Order: sequence, then C-alpha cells, then structure tokens
Amino acid sequence: MLALLYLLSFLDRGNIGNAKIEGLQEDLGMTGPQYNWCLTVFFFTYAAFEVPSNLLLKKLRPSRWLPTIMVAWGLVMTLMGIVRNYHGLLIARIFLGVTEAGLFPGVAYYLTMWYCRHEIQLRQALFFSAASIAGAFSGLLAFAIAKMDGVGGLEGWRWIFILEGIVTVVVAISAYFLLFDFPETASFLTQEEKDFVVHRLKYQGQVDPSSTAAAGGQGQGPQVAEADEFRWAYVWQAFRDWQIWVNIFVYWGIVCPLYGISLFLPTIIKNLGYQSSTAQLLTVPIYITASILAVIVAWAADRTGRRSPFILVPLLFMVVGFAMCIGTGNPRVVYAGVFIAACAIYPAFPGNITWLSNNLAGSYKRSAGMAIQIGVGNLGGAMASNFYRAADGPRYILGHSLELGFIGLGIIAAVILIFGYSRINKARDRKLLASGAESGGATPEELSFQGDRAVTFRYMW
Repeated sequence: MLALLYLLSFLDRGNIGNAKIEGLQEDLGMTGPQYNWCLTVFFFTYAAFEVPSNLLLKKLRPSRWLPTIMVAWGLVMTLMGIVRNYHGLLIARIFLGVTEAGLFPGVAYYLTMWYCRHEIQLRQALFFSAASIAGAFSGLLAFAIAKMDGVGGLEGWRWIFILEGIVTVVVAISAYFLLFDFPETASFLTQEEKDFVVHRLKYQGQVDPSSTAAAGGQGQGPQVAEADEFRWAYVWQAFRDWQIWVNIFVYWGIVCPLYGISLFLPTIIKNLGYQSSTAQLLTVPIYITASILAVIVAWAADRTGRRSPFILVPLLFMVVGFAMCIGTGNPRVVYAGVFIAACAIYPAFPGNITWLSNNLAGSYKRSAGMAIQIGVGNLGGAMASNFYRAADGPRYILGHSLELGFIGLGIIAAVILIFGYSRINKARDRKLLASGAESGGATPEELSFQGDRAVTFRYMW
C-alpha cells in the first residue's frame, strides 16, 4: 500500500516532464526559464513542510494523516490540468509541494516503527522502487493519455494531469481503510506478536562492545530502551547533529541526479532525435531495471549489515554514466550513459535514507532527523530543476557536468561519515573498557535520553 502511495506521488510530481514534450510549454506560452521555475518552486514548499509533517504523523496516526495529504495533492494535480497560463501553473506547483511534503519522509520514518535497523533497507527499497516503476508508468501513461488530445476540447497534456490526479484521489480514499498505524495497534497481530515487535524495536542499536568490530554495530548488550516520549530536546538534538548535515551532502549527490533524470529524461531522449512517443517508451526499460537493482542491492546490504559500500559503489557508477553523456553526442552512448546512471541512483537512494535512520536513536529524534535530511536534501531537486536549460540542448553538457559535481561532493561526504563513525565507535569501545561497566557508568534513563550519543550505541557504516 505504501509503495502504491509513493508511486502516485512520484508520478504526480514528475509528470510535468512528460507534459512538456506533449506541448505544455508552447500552449501556455512559457519561456524555458519560466518552465524551470515551475519545477523549482515545488521544492521550496516541499522542503519547508517536511519536519512539521513528520512530527504530526505519530500524533495524528499514519492511517489518517497520509491519505488526507494524498487527497489534497490529488485535487491539486487534477486542477493543474485546467491552468491557463504560467502563473496558474506556478501556483499549482507551489501547492503541490505543500501537499506532497509529508508523504516520503513520513513513510520512510513510519517503516522504522515496524522494522529494525539491520532489516530496514530492503523495506525502504521495496517502497522506493515504486518511484522507479512510476518513471516507467509515467512514460507509458503519457504515451497513451496524449492520444486523448482534443477530447473535451482539452490538449493531451492536460489529460495527463487530470486523469492521474483523479486516480490519486481514488487510491487515497481506499488508503483510509487499508493502512495500519503502529505494531502495538495492528489488528492482524496477536498480543504476543505485538509485544515482540515493540520490544525488539526498543532495544535495537545497544551493543556489546566485543561485537562492535563484527557487523558494523549489531549485537546484544545492555537493555536500554529507545526514548519514545515527545520532548523538544530530541528535535533540537536532531538539528544539532553533525551526521545529519554531512549526510545531506551525500543525499544531494544522489537526489540531484535523481531529479535531473526524472524531470528531464523524456526531453533528453527526445533531443537525441527521437519522436515524443518513442522518447516516452524509451524511458520504461531504464526505470524497470533500476527498480529491480534497488531491491537486490538492499537485500545484500541488509544481509551484510553494511551501508556505505552499497552507496559508494553506485555513486561511482553514476560518475561513469554522466561521463559517458558528456563525452559523446552519439545517441546510443548517451542513452547507455543515462541507463547506467539511473540504475545506480535508485539503489543508492534508499541506502542513504536507511544509513541515517540506522544511526538516529529515539523515535522523535529519528522522525525530526529524517525529515531534516529529506527536506533540506530535496532542495537539491530545486537546484537540479535548473541544470538542464533549453539553450543547452541537445547534449546538455552543463547539466551533466553539474550532476557530476554533486556526485563528487556526495562521495567526499560519504567518506567523511565512514571515518567519523569508525572513530566514534572505537572511542566508545575504549571508554567502556576503561570504565569496566557495560553501561559506562550511566543509568538506563540517561542512556535512553542520550540515544545515539550514548556510549553503548554503535553506528552502522
């Protein structure tokens, strides 16, 4: 159900790329910069509303909050099909950012309330792979819906917005009845099963120092429960946590290429000399392959208990893909380069979300921290919206080069995180050994409040 929600979310924010090559820009009389502004403003409101939405999620219940915001953005999407000029589209995109803001960080956090840190990446990938499938559906649906050009006196690109918006509203209404809230209230679990799930989530991340070197921080040790009550102190801890801000640079290294691909892929392929219909269909195999690889890589990451190798390697493949796009104007080579880049982006993204969530302890700090990562990180989408200018076609060397720059920044930030986590884990090992006590002399309540800063907590890398 969550994958279906996110599929529609990604479909609705990215279908403007499909509408563009079906005549949106010409029919509304927009210039290239005006079109790019319509892409950009979405991310400003999208980023601004993510932290408040995540803090509200637990209070207002996922089964109510997520479908409600989905109905709202479905209505915005439907009405986007009747805009008459640049300013109408701009305002619609602003409101689309407001209404969609809560879904992705909300679901990414919601999954951590069900699954432990060593098993979460596979679930994040299954959920996020919906975005890959959305890319494939976007091309297929746009290809089919564009055939409605003239029906009801409306252009084909308008029907893309209207029909996909209506589908979103219908699915959102069904989600009110099909989503569950948290393990402790799940009707399909027995009381024993509820207690088991809640217990294992509370005591994850606290390790026996002798096992630290083994699996990146998995194991069993002092029984210290994660803090589950709300305090503003946990929110401020998130804002002051160094790892969140460094991780955002890794996020940018992945999300800038992600949005560059999702918003401009049809245009890039069309400008290689293909017709609009062919360009729409050529996006499909890219997204399907990326979706499959995302799940396979996530399974391997959970099996090994490691995160960073499964982020760094895809980042390096992204470098190869965009370098191929820069190095030649041959349509086949450029298509292969985009293919390689996309197939690296989609496995890396859930890995990065999982990496940070693994290293934030306490449900409210994790909620705020993940929202900060995704909210500030998605400003990368605002930047990427302006990378591919109409004047730079058909090769878009500037856009591809900027993507490479952000990927390089992401690689550097990932290396900093690896060394930082390793150093802190070793320092905590030494402190525990020196104290001669399994809790380092702190009470369980103190360790619970400290969360991932506790001497008994081990970072995964």
